[in-house]
Amino acid sequence: MADPTTYRPEPGEIPDSPGVYRFRDEHRRVIYVGKAKSLRQRLNNYFQDLSGLHPRTRTMVTTAASVEWTVVATEVEALQLEYTWIKEYDPRFNVKYRDDKSYPYLAVTMNEQFPRVQVMRGQKKKGVRYFGPYGQAWAIRETVDLMLRVFPVRTCSAGVFKRSAQIGRPCLLGYIGKCSAPCVGRVSPEEHRELAAEFCDFMAGHTGSHLRRLERRMAEAAEEMEYERAAKLRDDIEALKRAMEKNAVVLTDATDADLIAVAEDELEAAVQIFHVRGGRVRGQRGWVTDKVEEVATAGLVEHALQQLYGDESGDAGGGAGNGGVPKEVLVPALPEPAEPITQWLSERRGAQVDLRIPQRGDKRALMETVHRNAQHALALHKTKRASDLTTRSRALEEIAGALDLEEVPLRIECFDISHLQGDDVVASMVVFEDGLARKSEYRRFQIKSFAGQDDVRAMHEVVSRRFRRYLLERQKTGEWPEGEENGALPATPEAELRAEEEPAGPEPADVRGAGRDEDGRPKKFAYPPQLVVVDGGRPQVAAAQAALDELGIDDVAVCGLAKRLEEVWVPGESDPVVLPRTSEGLYLLQRVRDEAHRFAIRYQRGKRGKRVRRSPLDDVQGLGETRKKALLKHFGSVKKLRAATVEEISQVPGVGRKTAETVAAALAGTQPSAPVVNTATGEIVEEE
Repeated sequence: MADPTTYRPEPGEIPDSPGVYRFRDEHRRVIYVGKAKSLRQRLNNYFQDLSGLHPRTRTMVTTAASVEWTVVATEVEALQLEYTWIKEYDPRFNVKYRDDKSYPYLAVTMNEQFPRVQVMRGQKKKGVRYFGPYGQAWAIRETVDLMLRVFPVRTCSAGVFKRSAQIGRPCLLGYIGKCSAPCVGRVSPEEHRELAAEFCDFMAGHTGSHLRRLERRMAEAAEEMEYERAAKLRDDIEALKRAMEKNAVVLTDATDADLIAVAEDELEAAVQIFHVRGGRVRGQRGWVTDKVEEVATAGLVEHALQQLYGDESGDAGGGAGNGGVPKEVLVPALPEPAEPITQWLSERRGAQVDLRIPQRGDKRALMETVHRNAQHALALHKTKRASDLTTRSRALEEIAGALDLEEVPLRIECFDISHLQGDDVVASMVVFEDGLARKSEYRRFQIKSFAGQDDVRAMHEVVSRRFRRYLLERQKTGEWPEGEENGALPATPEAELRAEEEPAGPEPADVRGAGRDEDGRPKKFAYPPQLVVVDGGRPQVAAAQAALDELGIDDVAVCGLAKRLEEVWVPGESDPVVLPRTSEGLYLLQRVRDEAHRFAIRYQRGKRGKRVRRSPLDDVQGLGETRKKALLKHFGSVKKLRAATVEEISQVPGVGRKTAETVAAALAGTQPSAPVVNTATGEIVEEE
């Protein structure tokens, strides 16, 4: 625990102007980002007597080891820079909203030649119109099914579209009238794009003009006694009305607004957002957050606005979700001061935005409904998480007590080795922080220095590689001077330290690096754990400890979990530590170990599945893929081809006498072997 007076700026150093400040810990990680109208006044509040600070603020300033700031011209610039840094550094003490579920959107890919209507999740893409978010994906498909009667826009994938264009025949939707079939030229690209634009216009809330136009066309068809066309138009009108009925009218004045409500207690907060377009609720979403900093309702609203509109630019996203800043944003409390936020929102929209608290009427009543949803979301979240938080804390404390650690291991890294009878030896590293998996920092290693069934040697190598990279990063940032006693790295080329990594998102994303560099940005292996867990018993634990000792690292604890009796082994002890079967600490270690095993097995199986044995025909010079296939098709297998004569081989179309002699000679020098099997699928690739 650091003393804030050790890094407090000297009097007069802090400017009395708007700006953004960053607190860093001893590893140079950014742990908190904030903005202020007056940097001097705000930062001085952090360096008062610790007893006068809020408990969470006190934890933050005692965790920090330094503070720095950047001066900007206006409060709006400070707001934008604060949001950018929070996204970049992911500071642990800032409010970070988490979606309480993954929300699907209805998306129209207007950036394609033939726009497609589909369900989309995740990060938004430029040129795509989004509507939602919806509570369930089936709700989107039900709405689209009704809309396709009137707006037959393409919904098929790129592969289906391309195949239909090649064979000149549309898919089923084209035959039943729910697709205009641009793949076979029934409509031109311009006509199809116009259909997609009308679809978006209707979904954005401009429904009256479309309904009036259809009703006029239905009346004209009836006057001309084209009753079948009139009946179809009647059905189209009913389909659109049913689609509209799914979104209840809540504001009679056809308002475009987002309503944000907050429910909170001392530890957590839940935010609910209703997206209203054209007076109808077009989407709803919710966030929850742990209040790791002292923040009032107005502050929670400000953070919610930053997250909701931070990546938006005007109303280009269009639609009924948060794909653009609406004319009105209704909130339970205004940020202090409100003018910079209002100006920032207006710049994002490109027009004036009204940020206010609803006082009476329909909007006030709707705000109360949104608030009830927020209260329900918070109650549901606390029901799911309350016991979980307590259990995780107890588990970490039990581990610290059992291993005689000075502090609770907030970051645990676990290593496991996987191979198939000595082939494709790989290792995995999984990370748990505060008892939860941190999948973005998972790593995988390919053991290249040797092959064989030597788990102890492999464990020594992988732990050495991981912590050599840690020391290398510290040398680069100047935290561990090169050549210092206990800190000098072995003379190993940096290329040999490079691990083959697979950082995991959901499963897994292409995100590189764990830890932070001198600016707090992501960096590989720069943040050490408090505890290293290895999958194995005393030999594996001894190997991991030896690797740390060779590198001079003495502030990282090591233990191993043996599968046979679930015994916990520690270095230098002849007997294991036995935790009770009902221990939460043992359960957490088992989860960490099992996750490392799963991640290693997944990597090993993937490598194994890609490794398919070569065919003897691959070694025949001048024999291409076409003639290889012709030979195997004619004879059925390499075994029968090996038994064939030169004359029989030369009868295969495309194979001459000279080639047949070459093939026969090549196969005569090879020995029959077992069938070639794809070990990932169990499929026989080639029978010999």
